[in-house]
Amino acid sequence: MQYKNGKEALPPRLLKEIQKYIQGELIYIPKEGNQRAGWGEVNGSRALIAQRNKAIFQAYSEGKSLEELEQMYNLSNDSIRKIIYKTRSIS
Repeated sequence: MQYKNGKEALPPRLLKEIQKYIQGELIYIPKEGNQRAGWGEVNGSRALIAQRNKAIFQAYSEGKSLEELEQMYNLSNDSIRKIIYKTRSIS
């Protein structure tokens, strides 16, 4: 999120109207509902985790043990189990 000065970003009439309610403080103006991106969609994190989870499930399907997967991916046993369960139910 980037800070913008109201004098530079808003028309003078609108700035005066906003100043009736708040002055000299920071205010967050959210995007419209249909423009908000989901977690990890913009920076690609969601896709990377999905790809990792598929690789974990594939390795498990090919015979890797939970302990081996824990070591390979630095995740807890519970996390590995959840990933396998969720991926299995999607497939």
